[in-house]
Amino acid sequence: MREAHMQDTLSAKYLIKKMSKKIRGVIFDFNGVLWWDGELQERAWREFAAKLRGPLSNEEMLVHMHGRPNSYVLGYLVGHEVSGEELLRLTEEKESIYRNLCLEQGANFKLSPGAVEFFDYLRAKHIPFTIATASEITNLLFYFKHLPLDKWFDIKKVAYDDNTFPGKPAPDIYLRAAKDLGLAPRDCLVIEDARSGIQSAHAAGIGLIAALGPKEKHNALRELKGVNLVIENVGELLKRDLF
Repeated sequence: MREAHMQDTLSAKYLIKKMSKKIRGVIFDFNGVLWWDGELQERAWREFAAKLRGPLSNEEMLVHMHGRPNSYVLGYLVGHEVSGEELLRLTEEKESIYRNLCLEQGANFKLSPGAVEFFDYLRAKHIPFTIATASEITNLLFYFKHLPLDKWFDIKKVAYDDNTFPGKPAPDIYLRAAKDLGLAPRDCLVIEDARSGIQSAHAAGIGLIAALGPKEKHNALRELKGVNLVIENVGELLKRDLF
């Protein structure tokens, strides 16, 4: 059994090396990847859901919250599709709770470990990169203001939830992000932490998918369809010959 595991590991390394030679651009998910806010998102959704309809279970959080756009989560909570003024109102109520939690973190409200170093590496290598996030515009502007993302990213080329296309796990957001980079999806590396995001990247035909999470979640992440490698933080990608 140990020999079979070693063989699988070697096969995976060979596949990654073979695929990585074709990688010409990088697309980052944001929440949970570049800003480790999973606990804050859960706190905000639990507080808002309690006011709206009652407590959220852990299973509901996993399936119906992580990586999903607000329109989907809010629709799930209220039991009907939300749009227009109702969507704007409910989104602002929830995101106001979340943004306050972010600001309460003080100096800990910062980009995830290794992110800045990896951005600088990609820029030095002239490898284009962007963000594909389920966040809506208010939060995106909030992140650009407080993290300062404009040092590395052009906000006009960030794919975000603007209500013009289906959210993750549909492939649309990664198809748009790849197009914004001027690349085919198969030529891109995506870094994701959520199941719905990984499904989205896989459905889009992304060439290499890196799943990010703490070590205790690595086995579960490896089992998700489409995942090519598993990492604890973005900085680990500096140690791999991916480009």
